[in-house]
Amino acid sequence: MASHSSSNAGATVAPPRAPDLSTDELQRYSRHLTLPEFGREGQEKLKAASVLLVGAGGLGSPAATYLAAAGVGKIGLVDFDRVEASNLQRQILYSTSDVGRPKLEAARERLTDLNPHVEIETHDVRLTSDNALDIIDPYDVVADGTDNFPTRYLVNDACVMTGTPNVYASIFRFEGQVSVFATEDGPCYRCLYEEPPPPGLVPSCAEGGVLGILPGFIGTLQATEVIKLITGIGNPLIGRLLMVDALEMNFRTLNVQKNDDCPVCSDNPTQTELIDYEAFCGIPSSDSSQNGTDDVSQIPEISVQDLKQRRDDGDAPFLLDVRKPHEADIADIGADQLIPLDELEDRLDEMDAEPGSEVVVHCRSGGRSAKATEFLRKKGFDAKNLAGGTLAWSDEVDDSVAKY
Repeated sequence: MASHSSSNAGATVAPPRAPDLSTDELQRYSRHLTLPEFGREGQEKLKAASVLLVGAGGLGSPAATYLAAAGVGKIGLVDFDRVEASNLQRQILYSTSDVGRPKLEAARERLTDLNPHVEIETHDVRLTSDNALDIIDPYDVVADGTDNFPTRYLVNDACVMTGTPNVYASIFRFEGQVSVFATEDGPCYRCLYEEPPPPGLVPSCAEGGVLGILPGFIGTLQATEVIKLITGIGNPLIGRLLMVDALEMNFRTLNVQKNDDCPVCSDNPTQTELIDYEAFCGIPSSDSSQNGTDDVSQIPEISVQDLKQRRDDGDAPFLLDVRKPHEADIADIGADQLIPLDELEDRLDEMDAEPGSEVVVHCRSGGRSAKATEFLRKKGFDAKNLAGGTLAWSDEVDDSVAKY
């Protein structure tokens, strides 16, 4: 188990005794060594330290790149995705030739080429309540670059329970946030956001978009906080949330107080084990059978192959697109009508299908369309969700449909 210690001012982790730097390393890190506040001691602390990056995407790409270049001794990466063309606009670890490859395979190759003195450890798994403690515990610092609420709460709770500082960052459209959680005396993510937002309230980056350069900017700030924690220099963002608006180029810092009643990090926590974070965030299980009821997890679905076959047979149901118009401009599978999910209730009388008729609803991946399907069924429509949305259509029916 790694030894973790920190305090609010000049917080630092406690890696093992610093190893000596080789001649090549002295030359490679010379610009660090000439910094009076950093010097050889700081570089040796980096070499002795280990950092786990949860997510090797938009935030993980710049964070991993700069941490490897800086000379962090061991970098762990948790991810299970493959590189897609839509990643290349912001995930700078990858190139066009990497499309289709496992992200961890491409990331290891790139980071090792950047700095062969750094050990790259990969975890090709989805982080869950069953494996999070075992994966996180050996590392000195965690950098959370995830893009969903269940994993953010999971990472936070696991960091608190293992005593591992959590350098948090998030991005959306043109805005980003950075902070340091789960230190000995500082707040945790739950002190700031005690409860997750309702499912679907906050769109994903795939749905809402993100300025390509923003994760590079925010991920670099995240890597900076990691280095400050390891070396003990500067004033880390413990008890502070840095908020960045790239459009206005505006920076704000909010103070975050430790919650004395926090269920996880207080002196008398009420939650001492990891939980079901999908359920905690109100996300229904995907394992439920679809039996025709109006439960969100059990609404009727139709596969993209079945829809394609019915079109070919001249028996196509009415197809409703509940994405935003700009999404339809990117990928179009021939919907009969487009009404965004957040406008559907107010514009129901505009639908070109009558109650009782068969309607298939689609979005990008099936989440928004599931909500719309549930709503339409309550209004008397024979509605079905198109499983997998335009992504599945591109994968299984027509690869000329763009994936985004």
